[in-house]
Amino acid sequence: MRENLDNRATPSGIVIEMENVVVRFSGDSGDGMQLTGIQFSDTAALLGNDLSTFPDYPSEIRAPGGTIAGVSGFQVNFGSKEIFTPGDSYDLLVAMNAAALKVELPKLKKGGIIIVNAAGFDRNNLELAQYPPGVDPLEDGSLDNYTVHKVDVSKLTKEALAGTGLGTKEVERSKNMFVLGLLFWLFDKETDSSIQFFKDKFKKKPEIADANIRMLKTGWDYGENAEIFNTRYTVRPAKLPPGNYRSITGNHATALGLVAAAECSGLLLFLGSYPITPATDILQDLARYKSNGVKTFQAEDEIAGICAAIGASYAGNLAVTTTSGPGMSLKTEAAGLAVMLEIPLVIVNVQRGGPSTGLPTKTEQADLLMAMYCRHGEAPLPVIAAASPSDCFNMAYEACRLAVEHMTPVVLLTDGYIANGAEPWRFPSEDELKAIQYEFLEQRNGPDDKLLPYKRNEKGARPWIIPGTKGLEHRIGGLEKQFETGNVSYEAPNHEIMVRLRAEKIEKIADHIPLAAPDSGNENARLLVLGWGSTYGAIKTAVQELIAQGHSVAHLHLRHLNPFPKNLGELLKGYEQVMIPEMNSGQLLQLIRAKYLIPAIGYSKIQGQPFSTKEMRSKIIELLNP
Repeated sequence: MRENLDNRATPSGIVIEMENVVVRFSGDSGDGMQLTGIQFSDTAALLGNDLSTFPDYPSEIRAPGGTIAGVSGFQVNFGSKEIFTPGDSYDLLVAMNAAALKVELPKLKKGGIIIVNAAGFDRNNLELAQYPPGVDPLEDGSLDNYTVHKVDVSKLTKEALAGTGLGTKEVERSKNMFVLGLLFWLFDKETDSSIQFFKDKFKKKPEIADANIRMLKTGWDYGENAEIFNTRYTVRPAKLPPGNYRSITGNHATALGLVAAAECSGLLLFLGSYPITPATDILQDLARYKSNGVKTFQAEDEIAGICAAIGASYAGNLAVTTTSGPGMSLKTEAAGLAVMLEIPLVIVNVQRGGPSTGLPTKTEQADLLMAMYCRHGEAPLPVIAAASPSDCFNMAYEACRLAVEHMTPVVLLTDGYIANGAEPWRFPSEDELKAIQYEFLEQRNGPDDKLLPYKRNEKGARPWIIPGTKGLEHRIGGLEKQFETGNVSYEAPNHEIMVRLRAEKIEKIADHIPLAAPDSGNENARLLVLGWGSTYGAIKTAVQELIAQGHSVAHLHLRHLNPFPKNLGELLKGYEQVMIPEMNSGQLLQLIRAKYLIPAIGYSKIQGQPFSTKEMRSKIIELLNP
């Protein structure tokens, strides 16, 4: 927390104004820390704070209660300045049990605030958290460097809900709302939006809504009257560009980007998908847009999902399939079919740790080379990547534009970090969105009134023909096509012609995407940090801090990965050093070295966790000062 000068006394203690605050909610999977964090973040966004969140789930569906494996965390960095990451370390930690404290304490700032649920530190919980016999961190002095508030949340919840008729399970599930109310009081935030949320969410279960609202108010009242907190904090609204904002996750932004592309293009949106962590939310979100003509199909498996989408595209729809790494593996043969058919298709891969089942709830950037090459034969595709939760909207829209205008499947890469994370998103107006241009072929396009279904336009794209259009009947399938006619052809020279034409079509996309330019810094810096995907926030924050300190460093972030921007090679060769941070073993690094023959330096992290600003800053300084 960075303290400003505007401190004031109130009847309930001192109120300190902060520039930004990092809060970590942590407890068992059943403690509701995700919902608590989301409600806190949504309220902060509603009140004008800029923010970045990091939901951190355990991979086990339900690990044994009280164990380290079962700790579930939600982190939010909110402030009156621009926020690009959820923060490296916490100013305040909410620990619902001993395991949560043990897992999270190393990242709490010295002098930071700890609010613990005292009921989660009995002998059983201490044993489950693997504390040595007789050791209690709340009593042994190990927390003397922190401000610790012991609150028996479980007991207070039971007392507040006594006589409501709720069962033990329902009462236990309400304790997170006590925490939320207490945090709202501590950070001088109103409860109105959360109260309305529960009224709407539990319209058919008013007793559950009432219980959550009662605990929210109880937590607020406890902070106001318990006299254990003599300091409160406030964070002013951030100075963001004018517009209407809402807090949005990456997955929801992806869904909205797809809907916007359908609306602006006039095409009907079809999603063929199979549920898989962490991509499932896109399917669930799009299912809510039936009134916009969106059709969602939950297929029996990943292969059926993409094949249904291919059929929808052939029929003239804006077709999408969503998945994560293991599902991407299963979709590869059908993706090759879509390449051969040369029809528009958006393939969204929300990356997670692998291989195999791997780390299903953790983040990684390990599928770039898969997106580039994992199809048999020569089958190049455009590959693009989102940089942040709100950027998922832009890149989902861009994926649709490229697919439709260039008649090709497009791979959109996001990952678990930005898919589940949230930040403020400004509603775009329609005139801010690029037009999506296409037309269906309605008459024969060859000499002597012949149909040439694979005749190409200036972009190298073949025409889009809706089946059943009179006079435009043609052969379709996965066998190699004869040049322009589309007839099946086994002729060797023709195969080479078609392979090269499909590749050239993808390369021509470089004429229709923005040129590369530094995001921070300039072209005269000594060191360029070249990033892609969700490394954006950590890189931008570190580079901006180092530039302010006088270091010669710049940041360039790639959203178009195949093809690269036309001027990228020229830009890269202007820097003394190029550093490429990735949450993999160095996949963009391989592509850059191979294409531009420059000695780029990789910086890898493969831990299922995003880069911290501190890590990024340290590596940059190491390279600048060898």
